[in-house]
Amino acid sequence: MAAGAAEAAAAVVEVGSTRQFEELLRLTAKSLLVVHFWAPWAPQCAQMNDVMAELAKEHPQVSFVKLEAEAVPEVSEKYEISSVPTFLFFKNSQKIDRLDGAHAPELTKKVQRHASSGSFPPSGNEHPKEDLNLRLKKLTHAAPCMLFMKGTPQEPRCGFSKQMVEILHKHNIQFSSFDIFSDEEVRQGLKTYSNWPTYPQLYVSGELIGGLDIIKELEASDELDTICPKAPKLEERLKVLTNKASVMLFMKGNKQEAKCGFSKQILEILNSTGVEYETFDILEDEEVRQGLKTFSNWPTYPQLYVKGELVGGLDIVKELRDNGELLPVLKGEN
Repeated sequence: MAAGAAEAAAAVVEVGSTRQFEELLRLTAKSLLVVHFWAPWAPQCAQMNDVMAELAKEHPQVSFVKLEAEAVPEVSEKYEISSVPTFLFFKNSQKIDRLDGAHAPELTKKVQRHASSGSFPPSGNEHPKEDLNLRLKKLTHAAPCMLFMKGTPQEPRCGFSKQMVEILHKHNIQFSSFDIFSDEEVRQGLKTYSNWPTYPQLYVSGELIGGLDIIKELEASDELDTICPKAPKLEERLKVLTNKASVMLFMKGNKQEAKCGFSKQILEILNSTGVEYETFDILEDEEVRQGLKTFSNWPTYPQLYVKGELVGGLDIVKELRDNGELLPVLKGEN
């Protein structure tokens, strides 16, 4: 094998155990480490492995690793990997960023950004300011209530963002969020756009309401509830969702792209029956994901509902299929 070929082959390292992963974290502490949590049953992972191989050639100073998520569950659980593909970025043995899903352009951008130690690739500065302002306008109008914060509502990355999320949840306010750590251009640009120098920032109908102190003042004066849109009560929402179609499947991913092995198996079984059904991706909505477990008193996914009633998970669906009872159940005859 020629040296170049050997180098390319060794570019993406496969990790098979927790110990090997921890050892690798230690050895690559000084450089950027990109870890692809993948699964052999997911075609989108194979595509992203090819993208990683290309990136490894372009960035020899970066360590690229693939780790089969279901084969090394201790590592997957530690970093809350709930779907594949997911990419984690490490520097100095610390997780510094994350990317969920098969987004090749975004992966390339993040690798370039982190590999150049915080300085951004030149391409990021080529957009004229008008473009950025247009983008910021679209982002601030992306939902009736938009929160620009550090991290996500599930994983806030600063105390002020955490407090803001807690207040919004306490008042049952429906909001979408944008993680300013995921985009330095937005992070800096929004300060100028809104003439507000700090984060978090809350917008309603595209207008800046303010940061944490202002939201606390509005809460104290009982004005917050009149300004921000209310979320429908969770239980009502779950009732509507479970009755959205005669046969409803709550799963990781969707009909076109399952994001866990169990969801993939249940799709195959349902597709073989020829019965029409709708799906809901629980990875897209943390409130539904957690709430449905309590609502249905069923702790895992996928969950199958017929006419709003829970049938069960994969094991029960397999059992019904094997007993020849699945079709009548799906048609609502049982």
